[in-house]
Amino acid sequence: MLKVALGFIVFASIAMYAIVKGGDGIDMSGEKHGTEAMHAPAPAASR
Repeated sequence: MLKVALGFIVFASIAMYAIVKGGDGIDMSGEKHGTEAMHAPAPAASR
């Protein structure tokens, strides 16, 4: 149990260090793929 707690503390410390050093440069919005990354409405179909 001590190893699990120690591992969690080490992992959390590394994660917090990365977040603090990254500042506002870290994008937490999820995956983006090419043109799917744009959230603009599709153009209306003309007849």
